[in-house]
Amino acid sequence: MKTELHIPSDLKFLQVVENWLLNSLELELGDLVDWSHQSNRLRLVLVEAYSNVVRHAHRNQPNLPVLIRLELIDRDIHLEIWDHGQGYDLSTYLPPAPDDMQDGGYGWLILNRLMDKVEYRLQVSGRNCLKLQATLPEKAGVEG
Repeated sequence: MKTELHIPSDLKFLQVVENWLLNSLELELGDLVDWSHQSNRLRLVLVEAYSNVVRHAHRNQPNLPVLIRLELIDRDIHLEIWDHGQGYDLSTYLPPAPDDMQDGGYGWLILNRLMDKVEYRLQVSGRNCLKLQATLPEKAGVEG
């Protein structure tokens, strides 16, 4: 299954983005996945990725669209979030230290903890792409 969503850069659309992702996955996977556990994980990942685009890449430019692509192969999720911002140089990223009172920098850490693979590509055809991949575990007691 492949689907995509073009959505404005405005946090008021956050619930639309969440519902689109979770409803698309639940329609395809049904009871094969324990949604009580996986929906919170996926919601946090998507909130982090989409809100970063809105707040940083497209700051004060709600007219710039965000493109979110979803591909599902068996229980493997491939999610792409495309933006039109200047991008972020990951070579300058410093993960927050436990003793620091750092304001930012937690998003990249969260994404890498919750997903199996995280990749960020700067300026691909004038846009940036955050690629997120994960395999959803099978619900206990379900045989495929």
